Amino acid sequence: MRILVTGGAGFIGSHVVERLLARGDQVTILDDFNDFYAPAIKRANIAGCRDRVTLLEADIRQTDLLQGRHFDAIIHLAARAGVRPSLQQPVLYTEVNVLGTQVLLEFARQTGVKKFVFASSSSVYGVNEKVPFSERDPIFQPISPYAATKLAGEALCHVYHHLYATDIVCLRFFTVYGPRQRPDLAIHKFTKAIVNGQPIELFGDGTTRRDYTYIDDIVQGVLAAVDGQFGFEVINLGESQTVPLLDLVRHIETAVGKQAQIHWRPAQPGDVPVTFADITKARRLLNFAPTTRIEDGIPKFVRWFRENQ
Repeated sequence: MRILVTGGAGFIGSHVVERLLARGDQVTILDDFNDFYAPAIKRANIAGCRDRVTLLEADIRQTDLLQGRHFDAIIHLAARAGVRPSLQQPVLYTEVNVLGTQVLLEFARQTGVKKFVFASSSSVYGVNEKVPFSERDPIFQPISPYAATKLAGEALCHVYHHLYATDIVCLRFFTVYGPRQRPDLAIHKFTKAIVNGQPIELFGDGTTRRDYTYIDDIVQGVLAAVDGQFGFEVINLGESQTVPLLDLVRHIETAVGKQAQIHWRPAQPGDVPVTFADITKARRLLNFAPTTRIEDGIPKFVRWFRENQ
């Protein structure tokens, strides 16, 4: 298959690209290498496969470089990411995440792309009081601009399926981690600080819980979404296991072999108390079967970190 991967030089994208190449797909990466974190990190992510992909450096809001190209599928992973940064730059997040998704959907319509996979987020559930989170739950209570942009992206995807019969899957990722994880995310930040004997900041009382999902499991779900025929579906991809924040720190301490110096801070606006994926639908439609629990995934990440820091 000829597949366009937006954000293909990022954490999740680079893993997806490697798996696509390994099975023989023709891959084009569209990435703008913005400075949300060091562009050199993203270039390193794809260094091992750079000679086997077509790399287009461009903003997803501008598809000039895509003109004249044709793809069988688009895996749309590119976005301005993160809940807290979206509070400082809500307009930028809306422009990139919503307008960028609209532009790509329109490109797909104009060029006859048959499959569109959209990377959504567990953040769309907001302050959902029912756990685990099901795709059938109402999602009208997002509590950050980032979450709202992902919700808007899902809505646009439904519009394009309804009007033009594009086969579209929206995948709600639950706190992805593993080798190459972005440096701004908790597991990466905590590991770096603990290894270097520096303090970490914990917000709230340490009881907030997340459904941490290992990168290999996420990639399994993404590829299954590309390969199947679904019409339009929204599907959770998570480990379906919640881990309290303080327990996460303990797992990292054990893997690193050092104790964390914790500085406690007030809870942050936009942070939800819990994320917890009901993956019944993913199991049924994608044969999704996550295999890496947090007890195994954290040591894998720490090994990668020590080898690459």
